[in-house]
Amino acid sequence: MKNKSLLAFLLISSAIFAQVDKKDITLNDIWKDNTFKAETVSGIESMKDGLHYTTYSDGAILRYEYKSGKLIDTVVTEKGLGQKINIGDYEFNADETKIIIKTDVTPIYRRSYTATYFILDRKEKTLTPVSDKGKQQYASLSPSGNKVAFARDNNLFVKDLQTGGEKQITFDGKINEIINGSCDWVYEEEFEFAPAFFWNKDGSFLAYYRFDERKVRQYQIAKYGTLYPEEYVYKYPKAGEANSLVDIYAYDMKSAKINKFDIGKDTDIYIPRIKWTQDPNILCIYKMNRHQNKLDLLLGNAETGTTETMMTEENKTYIEITDNMVFLKDKKHFIWSSEKEGYHQLYLYKMDGNLENKITVKNADITNFYGVDEANKVVYYQAADPTPMERHIYSNNLDGSDLKQLTNQRGSDRANFSSNYKYFINFHSDANTPEIITLNTNDGAVVRTLEDNSTLKKKLLEYNIKPKDFIKIPISYSMELNAWIIPPKDFNMHKKYPVLMTVYGGPGANTVNDSWGGRDYFWHQLLSELGYIIISVDNRGTGNRGEAFKKCTYLNMGKLESDDQIEAAKFLKTLPYVDGNRIGIQGWSYGGFMTALCMTKGADYFKAGICVAPVTNWRYYDNIYTERYMQTPQENPKGYDENSPIFYVDKFKGKMLLIHGTADDNVHFQNSMEFVTAMIKANKQFDTFFYPNKNHGIYGGNTRQHLYQMWLDFLQKNL
Repeated sequence: MKNKSLLAFLLISSAIFAQVDKKDITLNDIWKDNTFKAETVSGIESMKDGLHYTTYSDGAILRYEYKSGKLIDTVVTEKGLGQKINIGDYEFNADETKIIIKTDVTPIYRRSYTATYFILDRKEKTLTPVSDKGKQQYASLSPSGNKVAFARDNNLFVKDLQTGGEKQITFDGKINEIINGSCDWVYEEEFEFAPAFFWNKDGSFLAYYRFDERKVRQYQIAKYGTLYPEEYVYKYPKAGEANSLVDIYAYDMKSAKINKFDIGKDTDIYIPRIKWTQDPNILCIYKMNRHQNKLDLLLGNAETGTTETMMTEENKTYIEITDNMVFLKDKKHFIWSSEKEGYHQLYLYKMDGNLENKITVKNADITNFYGVDEANKVVYYQAADPTPMERHIYSNNLDGSDLKQLTNQRGSDRANFSSNYKYFINFHSDANTPEIITLNTNDGAVVRTLEDNSTLKKKLLEYNIKPKDFIKIPISYSMELNAWIIPPKDFNMHKKYPVLMTVYGGPGANTVNDSWGGRDYFWHQLLSELGYIIISVDNRGTGNRGEAFKKCTYLNMGKLESDDQIEAAKFLKTLPYVDGNRIGIQGWSYGGFMTALCMTKGADYFKAGICVAPVTNWRYYDNIYTERYMQTPQENPKGYDENSPIFYVDKFKGKMLLIHGTADDNVHFQNSMEFVTAMIKANKQFDTFFYPNKNHGIYGGNTRQHLYQMWLDFLQKNL
């Protein structure tokens, strides 16, 4: 968008939305009073007949008919369980005769937790605890519903629901040494799963991971609140350091025999996924090299442990792991996703590893794969199309023909399909409109609206809301970057306004999305009311513009990204209504890293920065994430050091607020302490605040209210 067009947007939006007697947004509205809470439809599970679905609402699991929308019955209520249980989540077994109910959840890390589980037998109307010997992890019913597997204390267990017998499968589990059936920290965080055991299709085998993390170095976190702070110790492999040794096993339910799969002699590898095929004896094992640019798909026999390579994929940079693989019921084909042709696309392969055909045909990244209707040979998926800011639902035939766009309103859609793919529940929003949830047929036609958030929309009319819109930021590399902007209240083209840029900027991650932003949307509206222009820019390295745009930052993480944010600030400085001496930047995590770089490398263009939980040197971060984009520090020392803000502190000259949680298990407090050390050595003055015992999310109790008040005070004083 040209400068003139941007000015026109600011003038028009301010004229339309500049109305009197409207309320200003407060931090209490956002964090204390929950004034702008959006309604949703929770716990959607399609039933096996494809004609009904269940949801969870007000303490009850309810069953609805897709076609009519009628409430058919109440499956269960918390009061009707006969015990005081708050249903946290639920799942049916294959024939829907039993439901496993999760309650009393205690988080561990981002995805891991302990919980208390119960089995509801729908026919017998009985409620049985999975175990009375301590809380469990990831309890999972077998397909037949006669057994339940779970992890506890780093070991794996199976309970027979017919006899009530609880059997321990593994016995060598020990904290910070051996883990069976659960992930170690780095697998959980970077390969994005926590349960590490899986039933085959008929329940005859249970495949599971075993992590030997004895050679992984420990990290210590001080926990405050007692006379002598407690020390929490866990295994965290930093870039270039040793990983857990990973093995895959299969437990035979009939013979109680355990077989170890042969994954080769090289132990410096990753196993980012295992998936059962349609053959109950055959497990697919993803075997990836440490550089994460070569992936072998192994087929392993559960009865013998022998394996053979089905397919190998290689990439010049790295391969991203997804859950898009599906083995078809014909036992002859599987669906696979890959970026090998420049965009993330779906492909149909034969079980011998040979390509049958490409399934998806648009030059756009597939962002979610919903599944395949095998009876009609149709796939359903979400794609970043027609712009990288939008998400829409598509279908086409397995052979690539008959492409259909099922959702067409500007904005973003995400779908939950029925088991037979005749219906889907669609969640639609745009940058200025909260979700509208509809029931649709598989051609996209809306059958009915389930939730339109009309109450929230009506409430928004009472407040000084300025629209978020999308623009293009030109940079000096003959390229335009996608961005969104919120204008200041009562915009006047003859005045100059301060600008706050909000950034994340990490590999494949976008902040410039045409979708509802929740609490952050209202935080930015609050700043707009105070006279700030708010802008977010997706730099090079972010997602949904194809592989080349995303992976151009390989081996130099932080350089091109911060260059782009600095270039954006330079452009903004040229605009007649921007106060070029009052440009600020704010970011969290990777965005904190970017903020620190911009406040040092780009010190001439940024007056103030809020830097939250930043990585300040990639040597301090975990190896799976960091080495995926940088290789090891031993191989690429220049890439690590030349892109660390620690090495640019001598350039710093603005105002900075550095914030970190002291119990951050992800981006360690060490990152901020090393940055502080460098700033002190360079005699640079700045502000800091540290939240005791808070993790990477920095939340709980009054924490977020306090955090955002600090941000607000800092910006009003320094920008």
